[in-house]
Amino acid sequence: MQGRAAADGLIAPGRFADPTALPLLRPDEREAVQWARGGVPPQSWQQRLDYETVRAAAELMAPRTIAIDDAIRAHPSPQLVILGAGLDGRAWRMPELAGVTVFEADQPATQQDKRDRAMGLPGAPPTFVPVDFGRDRLAETLAAHGHRADLATTWLWEGVVPYLTKAEVAATVAELAACSAPGSRLIVNFQSPAVSTALGRAVARLLTASTGRASVWANEPWRSTWTPAAMAALLTRHGYRVTRGENLLDTARALALPPVRARSLRHSQVMVADRA
Repeated sequence: MQGRAAADGLIAPGRFADPTALPLLRPDEREAVQWARGGVPPQSWQQRLDYETVRAAAELMAPRTIAIDDAIRAHPSPQLVILGAGLDGRAWRMPELAGVTVFEADQPATQQDKRDRAMGLPGAPPTFVPVDFGRDRLAETLAAHGHRADLATTWLWEGVVPYLTKAEVAATVAELAACSAPGSRLIVNFQSPAVSTALGRAVARLLTASTGRASVWANEPWRSTWTPAAMAALLTRHGYRVTRGENLLDTARALALPPVRARSLRHSQVMVADRA
């Protein structure tokens, strides 16, 4: 969310904006955002690391958000389910969702934190669906909160797949397919294999450790990467037809954005698949 707040109105202006990002951050989380938006690196090592981390996130989040938002707008559905929603602000910021029932499925503690942060946001909140992804049946829990399997659904799966095993990803796709009416759409963001990405995360952990703080990735190792062909094959097996697939480097270039971290963008993928 710090990346979205740093990019708001500055990266791809006219194509990217997220006015919910900064209000959803706590005061101590906003400081690095202001440094990044100002473009002047702070002097201390710890602050400089925060500055560079947020700048890198902003460069990633702008094209990723644009690609996903465009896929949502291009295929209106009466229901939108955001899996592992975190601090996603789409329910508040996208006018196209005004007549859509938006469900956010996430861990109960994460959702309570978000409810506290979002109290000042204008507009109707989404339907929060507390889910323990390792224990609960997603389809049953969604149905208990009003999701209708007989209506088309747009499923958004952003920033989650790398933290799941291949078996968990496959099981989730099967469950989504089972409660996806014809006309449903799945938008999935995933990482393709890259030695450079793994090395980059390792270096980031070491740099964070040098400041005396724990890395934000310490308890969130990547568990799976997917080639576009492997992800497309998985979706096809479960009755989806892939209609679009792109890496974020191509997205950034199409937006005329000068990518500083081209390798990272190249290996972040967004794939769109529709249910016949």
